[in-house]
Amino acid sequence: MEIERLDPVYVNERLSQPPFVTIPGVVNVRDLGGYSSTIHAGMRTRSRLVFRSAELSSVTEEGKLKLKELGVTTVFDLRSDTEIERYESPIPEVPGVQILRVPVFKTEDYSPEMMAKRFALYASGKTEAFMELYSQILDHGGLAFGAILRHVKDRPNEGCVFHCTAGKDRTGILAALILKLAGVADELIAEDYSLTRVGREPARQMVMARLAQVPLFASNTEAALNMFTCRAETMIAFLQLLQDQYEGVERYLERYAQLSPDDIQEIRRNLLELQS
Repeated sequence: MEIERLDPVYVNERLSQPPFVTIPGVVNVRDLGGYSSTIHAGMRTRSRLVFRSAELSSVTEEGKLKLKELGVTTVFDLRSDTEIERYESPIPEVPGVQILRVPVFKTEDYSPEMMAKRFALYASGKTEAFMELYSQILDHGGLAFGAILRHVKDRPNEGCVFHCTAGKDRTGILAALILKLAGVADELIAEDYSLTRVGREPARQMVMARLAQVPLFASNTEAALNMFTCRAETMIAFLQLLQDQYEGVERYLERYAQLSPDDIQEIRRNLLELQS
C-alpha cells in the first residue's frame, strides 16, 4: 500500500512556518493563535494558549522541555483506552505538565461492529460519510470538549495541548469549535483543518503501518487515501452541519458541553487578544 507523497521541500518549508510548532517527538502540532476574529474587530486568537497535535506518546526529552518553554501546563488526551492499547502508544510523563484523559468515545464504541461501520464511512471518502462520523464526535464529545474549554475559562494564562491519535478528526472538530467560537472565518477554519495533511506527513510510515493492519485499508489504496487526506471542503460542510443540526457553536456548547452562556462569553474573551 502506498499513499501519494507530498513534496518534501514543500512539507519542510510549511512545517517551519506558523501555525506549526516544533515539539520533538510529536507531529502535527499547531498553535490556534493568530487568527483574526470577524465578530470582534481588531482582535485575534491568542497565541501560546491552545495547541492541537497528534498523540504525544513518542515525545522526546527535548520535546518535554519545549512544552514547558511554550507555557503548557496541561495536556488533554481525547483517545480511548482501546486506541492506546491497540497502537501501543502509552501516556508519557512530562514533569510539570498534567496529562488528563478525556476520551470522546467509550470502550463499547470500539466494538468490532462499530469499528467496521466507522472504517467503511472513512473509506468511502464521501462528504456525507464524514458528516455522519463528525456527528458522532459531536454527540459523544461534549463533556470532553467542555473540560478543555473550562481550562481556557479558569486558567487563561496557562497553555494547553489537546490531541487524539492523528490529530485529525476529534482534534479537528474541537479546533473548529474553538475557532468558530472566537469568530474566525469559516475559510480559515477549513484551512487549519486541511493542514493536518502536511502536519502528519512526517508520520507517514507509522500511519501506513497502522492502516495496513485493517484489511479494508490494506487491500484498498483509495480507501486508505481517503482516510489520510483532510479536505477543506469537508470542514466547510461540517460547519454548515454545526449550524443546521446543532444550532451553532454556542447552542452546541450549552447543550452538549454543559457550559452556561456566561461561561461561553468568558471563554471567548480569554481566547482573544488585540491585534498587534
